[in-house]
Amino acid sequence: MEATKLGIAIATACLTATLAAAQDTKTRVIVEDGKDMTVTGCVQRNSDGGLTLTNAAGKDGTVGSYILAMLGNDEGDRLDDLKDHVGHRVEIVGKAADRGAGRIKVKTESEVRKADGGKGKTETKAELKGDLNGLPFLGVKSSRMLASVCP
Repeated sequence: MEATKLGIAIATACLTATLAAAQDTKTRVIVEDGKDMTVTGCVQRNSDGGLTLTNAAGKDGTVGSYILAMLGNDEGDRLDDLKDHVGHRVEIVGKAADRGAGRIKVKTESEVRKADGGKGKTETKAELKGDLNGLPFLGVKSSRMLASVCP
């Protein structure tokens, strides 16, 4: 149910931006709470330009894949650092929103062209909390490269 709400929020934000002829749209997912964990895996780029940790494994074995996100009020510096590690095997310490009681925020900001030629801004916000099973977001606290290649 929560996954459906998030999907609707993201779809609404994207549709709003598209209908308003968005010039620049920025969507950020921020993990506010979840289970602390340390995992290793391979950093890959998503089709939307974001980052995913694939083949993720922790001390209890394989945990799957995570969409890498900002953590709390972090300005994204830790996440930006990982862009240099696409294709590398890394260790990430962070909070997994799909483990325990998670909480994520989704913010979409768009700069739009108005019919009269002027510019305006739209902003959409959504927050989900509780059992977020099916929403595999990992907020990044810290990371370190383990190998320059992924198996």
